[in-house]
Amino acid sequence: MTRVLLLLALGLLVLPAAAGASDIAYVLAGDGDAVVRLVTAVPGCPSATVDGRQRPMTLRFAAETLPQRQTASSAALSKPSAFPFNVCETRIAPGTRRVSVMGQQLSVPKRVIRRIVVIGDTGCRLKAADAAWQACNDPATFPFARIAASAAAWKPDLVIHVGDYHYRENPCPAGNSGCAGSPWGYGWDAWAADFFTPASPLLAAAPLAAARGNHENCDRAGQGWWRLLDSRPRAQGQDCNDPANDRMGNASNPWAIDLGNGGRVIMMDMAAVGAKPLQADDWRAAALRRTYARVAELSASARYAFAVGHYPILGFAGEYDSNPPVLKPGNAAIQSVFAGFGPRMAPPGIEMLLAGHVHLWQQVSFASDNPGQFITGFSGTQENEVPMPATIPQGTEPAPDARVDAFSSWTGGFGFMTMERSGSRKWRVLVHDRDGRIVNRCAINGRHSQCERAKIDPDRR
Repeated sequence: MTRVLLLLALGLLVLPAAAGASDIAYVLAGDGDAVVRLVTAVPGCPSATVDGRQRPMTLRFAAETLPQRQTASSAALSKPSAFPFNVCETRIAPGTRRVSVMGQQLSVPKRVIRRIVVIGDTGCRLKAADAAWQACNDPATFPFARIAASAAAWKPDLVIHVGDYHYRENPCPAGNSGCAGSPWGYGWDAWAADFFTPASPLLAAAPLAAARGNHENCDRAGQGWWRLLDSRPRAQGQDCNDPANDRMGNASNPWAIDLGNGGRVIMMDMAAVGAKPLQADDWRAAALRRTYARVAELSASARYAFAVGHYPILGFAGEYDSNPPVLKPGNAAIQSVFAGFGPRMAPPGIEMLLAGHVHLWQQVSFASDNPGQFITGFSGTQENEVPMPATIPQGTEPAPDARVDAFSSWTGGFGFMTMERSGSRKWRVLVHDRDGRIVNRCAINGRHSQCERAKIDPDRR
């Protein structure tokens, strides 16, 4: 109760509609048009006010309770998913200046994006199969609300989330005070606790570009993903409700967000590809081939492009089963398919890759022609990754012939990353801890990046 009162006093807590406090409205950066979305307890859908004119919102999903789906964590600890509120939406064209819904003034996309916040892996981990019980009730152990407030204070033009919003899969064990009383399962109450309530300052600050993580695939929180965060129009069968349609529900085509001045961010859905090499006749391999072709098409018409996908293609993770730990290369499933297009592992127009999944921050740049890689999976989820070394052994590669010429990581805690334009194809990158203090500084110049560890300076943000 003390924490709730403190967050209310700071204006950081927006209660879900079930509590009667407010309805939740936000803007999703979309493919061309942006999407104004509303989770509401009112019957039907209200109108939005767009540049002074009333515009009816349409119903994306009606309130309903969905039958139990077997979870990836434990079928015995699953339950039906309750979404007791309507989800409404309307699309707004580029150049829209003002939007409000039910008295809430929303942030609209800017023609030129200059300041970007990047976060990832933000939910509180409750998973019986791993005996992983993060203390969701402790803001020091689950600091996403604090991170969202710090990131919002930086005043971004766009927020990129690299995936994994939902982690509260199973009930907190009896006697565990750290997570006692936490919502769990895949319904709205867990989604609100894991993402929409703590993220409210960021959702108010800027439109959200939402990438899909493996925690949002169809046998986990995919039903909430399609209702709440995917920015595309609803398609028949693409909702994760019927397991017979899971191939459709687990894959979707890439789409692009224009940054202005020739820049573009391309969002890739790789939630269900897994981590092992794929056979050529695997449906996931076919989906990845379509993804590569579409990314090539979207990036060809841009001056430069960043590609966002949940799994790091060209980053490193720690190998738990070895002592001492060794570096594990990038995602083998994606590499097994993308290598068929050449050793670059990305189309020529892609200069930088943004990902999460590994619960730390990392930067990799290459002497070879590969695009650079950033990992930002450090924004709230239990950090159980093997710490990265300060340097990597010569010849260590995240993919065949991907020759590393710069590497940096930070495993000192939770935080977020910011990107600010500094010139044509140039961006200043800052790595912030949970309070916004700078712990690393980097520069992007085309596909190359260079970082230096910075001393924590509480007076500089």
